[in-house]
Amino acid sequence: MTVRTRVELPTDTAETRRVHMAAFPGPEEADLVDALRRDPAWLPELSLVAVDDREVVIGHALLTRLKIGSGKGLALAPVAVAPEWQRKGVGSAVVRAALTAAAEAGERVVVVLGEPGYYGRFGFEPASGHRISGPFDVPDTYFQALVLPGADRAPHGMCRYAAPFDEV
Repeated sequence: MTVRTRVELPTDTAETRRVHMAAFPGPEEADLVDALRRDPAWLPELSLVAVDDREVVIGHALLTRLKIGSGKGLALAPVAVAPEWQRKGVGSAVVRAALTAAAEAGERVVVVLGEPGYYGRFGFEPASGHRISGPFDVPDTYFQALVLPGADRAPHGMCRYAAPFDEV
């Protein structure tokens, strides 16, 4: 089977939710995606899915708007892959597609709260090195930033996520 990535379509909503429900132990991430769809932070062109050759959604990566100091950036969250497709490159493919779409849209920086070993492969590094801080009490290595290709520099300061993240 082949896997390809594309922008999520309105008709993919139920399948995207199914992937999040299967990938995580509870409904929090699926509910977060649903809430973000109703929030001004939602950028439909930066919600990317991975599909198999039957066009079934098997992975999802979401970038939404956030504020960084007096500037703006993107938050990468959540990322989900259907369990039967995990550890087969689907997550990497959909994350790379999302980051490419963000760079092509002229975005400058993406932040993520996640495993450094995983997100480091995409070029993420501790956000503190870019003078970006997060609202989370986590070790420095877990709150990461990626300055996108073509960006002259990233905004700096404290990140303020969209309101739906407060519910997670």
